[in-house]
Amino acid sequence: MNRKRVILFVFGLMSLLMLSAGIYFILSSSGLLSRIRKENNKNPTLVSPEKTYKIGDVVDTYNGVKVYYNGPVSNVTGRNKTPDGYNLGLKYQCVEFVKRYYYEYFKHKMPNSMGHAKDFYNKSLPDGGFNADRNLYQYKNYGSTQPKVNDLLIWNGNVANPYGHVAIISAVEKDEVEIVQQNPGSRAPSREKLPLIHYQGKWKIAGYGILGWLRKP
Repeated sequence: MNRKRVILFVFGLMSLLMLSAGIYFILSSSGLLSRIRKENNKNPTLVSPEKTYKIGDVVDTYNGVKVYYNGPVSNVTGRNKTPDGYNLGLKYQCVEFVKRYYYEYFKHKMPNSMGHAKDFYNKSLPDGGFNADRNLYQYKNYGSTQPKVNDLLIWNGNVANPYGHVAIISAVEKDEVEIVQQNPGSRAPSREKLPLIHYQGKWKIAGYGILGWLRKP
């Protein structure tokens, strides 16, 4: 790596750190972080420690579509397909829920019915580009397009979870979004609220590894 590349790398890293610090300051000074933590702590869809759930139990519904309990995030209980053979995914992973929701609520089928959660987001597309594999428009996190209800929210993979995560945005407020999700973990909630930042004409959902959102045409 030559001197010019090193300088550009350091400058880019410093810019990213400054942006992250600015977002954290906005959240902290507005009291949004503490409010969201309180809301999540009293969330009624949190799996109750007093109740024993079995794999496949219904823990939530969204627009009439069921969210199932999956226990440990790595658990798989076969593959779910529609009567006409469309692949919904592995039961009861996060991908299975969002594809089943789009199929039941929107009658939507993805041309590419395979792939992990992180694969839903095509990093080669420009902001607002058409994702042909999913037959959905794609918007990047910290882009010019505000998230909307029923968008698919995509997380990248990481060391602990190389497959990523996907959820559905169930509500959008001025400074937060609510998501509904399947397979968040055996004691994690099916609903969660995340900070929404509007800064210099761009929108960002604060959360580690969030790539962006997909939207039905």
